[in-house]
Order: sequence, then C-alpha cells, then structure tokens
Amino acid sequence: MIDPDHERLSIRRQCELVSISRASFYRQPAGETPENLELMRIIDEAFMEMPWYGSRQMARHLRRQGWCVGRKRVRRLMRKIGLSPIYQPPKTSEPHPQHRIYPYLLRHLAIERPNHVWCADVTYIPMRRGFLYLVAIMDWFSRKVLAWRLSNTMDADFCVAALEEAIVRHGRPDIFNTDQGSQFTSFAFTTTLKEAGIRISMDGRGRWMSMDNASSSGCGAASNTNASSSAPSRPEAKPAAVSAPGSTITTSDAHTRPSVAGHQTRSMLRHK
Repeated sequence: MIDPDHERLSIRRQCELVSISRASFYRQPAGETPENLELMRIIDEAFMEMPWYGSRQMARHLRRQGWCVGRKRVRRLMRKIGLSPIYQPPKTSEPHPQHRIYPYLLRHLAIERPNHVWCADVTYIPMRRGFLYLVAIMDWFSRKVLAWRLSNTMDADFCVAALEEAIVRHGRPDIFNTDQGSQFTSFAFTTTLKEAGIRISMDGRGRWMSMDNASSSGCGAASNTNASSSAPSRPEAKPAAVSAPGSTITTSDAHTRPSVAGHQTRSMLRHK
C-alpha cells in the first residue's frame, strides 16, 4: 500500500492519503513471548485429548498445572491457534412444525390460589462431556417446584413423567402453561393434560426467555445454578397474589419484583 521508494510521494504524504499514522507504518509487529508459545503448545496438546474444552475449562486446566493465566488470555491464544470446542449447543425450546400450538390463556388473568395455573420449562445443566436436560413443573402462584426430571435426551418422555408425578402428588391445575417446545406440544404430553381435564396454554413464539413463562424459566435458572436442587423456599413469606400480563397487582413482600411478564416473581437470572 505504501511504497517507501516512491519517486514523487514521501512516506508522510502516502500515510496522509491512506489515513494512517507514520508510527503505524514503521511499527514492527511483536511476536508472542516464549511463555505464550509454551502455553500455546500445552493448550494444543490438551485440546487433542479434550476437544470439548472451551476457554473457561482450558484456563482451569492450566491453573491446575500451575500456570497463572486468565480466561481472556487463554481465549486469545486459542483463537490464534484456531481452536474451537466441539459440542452440540442445547436447544430446549425448538417447536415441531407438525404439532398443534394452543392459544395463550393467561392474558389479564389474576392467579389467586395454588393449583390455578402450573407452568413448565426445560433448561440444561453443563456436564463434563455434554449436557443433562432438566424439566421442572412449578405452581405459578406459590412458586413451588412440584416435580422435576433429568434426561440426557430431549424427547418428551421425561417431561411426561414429571407431569404425571406432579398430578399424582399435588392434584391437577385448571390451566397448564408452557412454551412451544416440541416436548410440550407432543401428542404424549398434551394427551396427558387433556385426559386430566387440564386446559392447555402456550406462550407466543420467539419471545425473549419465554417472557410470559418467566416464572418457570427462573426456576430452571435456579436449578441450573444449584445443580438440580429444588427452587429456594421462603417459609417466612406468604405468597402474594399474582397476575397474568396486563393486570395490576400490589405486594408487601420486599423480596419480589415485577417480572418481564408483568407478574411478581423473585429475581432469578441465568448465570452466564
């Protein structure tokens, strides 16, 4: 781009024409330090044995070997080598094109008692080699986890098993709300609800974090954080009346806040 031996234009003028500083032209790129070169060699060897390691796991692996490194440094070196972890990203809410989608029934609905509305959501728990999928059935009013199941596949069977256990132990709700994931729209899951006389409600497609179903999403996030333990209970706090989106509610509980769906729920954010 810049010719140092140009007959008519000086280097300064050429740098002005291409809008770069002369310092950038004269600067020689610095190579990696011997320490970084050694780290790259170790990272490459470790990645051959553990190709599912990302920058976080690789940084922990190096620290266990005595290296004082951070994730950002490891990530830069992995990118420079061209290493990318091999794993299947979880898809917990993929709709099935041939399954029936049911209407959303909770708009402007005041939820004032247990077993009025239940909800469910599927989240994932990262494991050493892949993921385990967790489904949780929760009462919308009390925020109580009624049943849960773990599975290493995303079929509908473990969702149906959790639903059947919740019905046997806690009775049946009037309405059951989920997202449009293929597990919840499957024939087995919807038939179980219909046979129990439960009305089916489903969120709109493509809304962030299943906004209308934020209660169960929060439950999944808490379970993901606490290694599939049940959601934290608050025996000292009396559950406040909750409402579906579009309604106005008040509560005296200082530990709750309005959720994105418009009803009261505790702040349970998925950790990144």
